[in-house]
Amino acid sequence: MEKNFGAFGRACSRRDFLKLSGITAFTVAGATFLTGCGPAAQTTGSNTGSSKSSSSKKAVGKLGDGKTLRIGMEAAYAPYNWQESAESDTTIPIENVSGAYADGYDVQIAKRIAKALDMEPVAVKMEFGALVDALGNGTIDIICAGMSVTPERAQSADFTDSYIDDEVIVVVKKDSKYANATKLSDFTGATVLGQKDTFYDELIDEIPEVNHLTPVATVPLVVDGIENGTCDAITFSSMSLPNLLENYPDLKKVELADGEGFSDPSNPDNAAIAKGQDDILDELNKIISDISQKERLQIWQDCMDRQPA
Repeated sequence: MEKNFGAFGRACSRRDFLKLSGITAFTVAGATFLTGCGPAAQTTGSNTGSSKSSSSKKAVGKLGDGKTLRIGMEAAYAPYNWQESAESDTTIPIENVSGAYADGYDVQIAKRIAKALDMEPVAVKMEFGALVDALGNGTIDIICAGMSVTPERAQSADFTDSYIDDEVIVVVKKDSKYANATKLSDFTGATVLGQKDTFYDELIDEIPEVNHLTPVATVPLVVDGIENGTCDAITFSSMSLPNLLENYPDLKKVELADGEGFSDPSNPDNAAIAKGQDDILDELNKIISDISQKERLQIWQDCMDRQPA
């Protein structure tokens, strides 16, 4: 089953779009990562020489004012991003929330980007669905928010290569009548909840005759939905599952048989910037590619270990 992404004027699956965009997936230590398969971004000189690095940055241009990197995120999507009340070596200030700080996997990648660009990172907290528009009106300089590139979003923003790849799964209570489901059609008539403005919500419509609940704004509210009995099942992040099950042992992942699940559950994490900055996009992709796959996994695990319950 393919999804129609409107602006493209034809049916185009997310996987097809990633292939057409020159992005392919490969697996390391049980996690899948995406990387550009086109030519490497052109750079001038070495990263180690300060004079060469400085001249390279001047050639590339700058994001925003070139000094403060304003990073859009919801700060409510652990372990990708979340809000803290105390500063630490893993946090950055939240510009529009007094006394608050942001942490998470997106934050650590954003800090790497800011350091490479000689900028100071600050988070700008807002609803997930407002992030792309915020790029266009200059409220933020970059999105690092657990956001995946889609054909629709790519009409309004330019996306980097993925810096980690996730997958959409279905979660139910262990004592649910759906606990032993093996295919999406087993959920016919079930009440299912996802997060607003995300692929987690969009995929629910692939379930035959599903009772698709109005999506909620944050992941904690999604989890509250199944814990409070509002729904029979939720869509969730595969990579975040271990922490969920540790905190909610009454839940379980539904094991869908091959070919019986979502048409394309892949959910890459891509940064995004306003369109028309190709030289900066190339530079961002180089910064991301310089973070080894082993390091990405370690950063993710560290975020899983310290995220709030």
